[in-house]
Amino acid sequence: MDTPRTYSRRRLRVVADADPSAIARVVERFQNLNIVPRRVTAEFSSNDLLHIEVDVCGLTDEQLARIAAKILQAPCIVNAYWHRLD
Repeated sequence: MDTPRTYSRRRLRVVADADPSAIARVVERFQNLNIVPRRVTAEFSSNDLLHIEVDVCGLTDEQLARIAAKILQAPCIVNAYWHRLD
């Protein structure tokens, strides 16, 4: 059985081009898995990139790594990575 540490809170960080569909592309990966993120934020930076953060619980490292890899396949995505918050 998985320990509570396995399902701790994680943050996915995504850097994307200034594309109107970037936020939807990120959030749809969680929607496909029927997961409601704890928090989603997006902010434009001074270099015309969009920074998106998604906080989630209930996912393993492997699951979030697969989500990040799928997000990276979108042409508007510059980078996607995750880390634990707890």
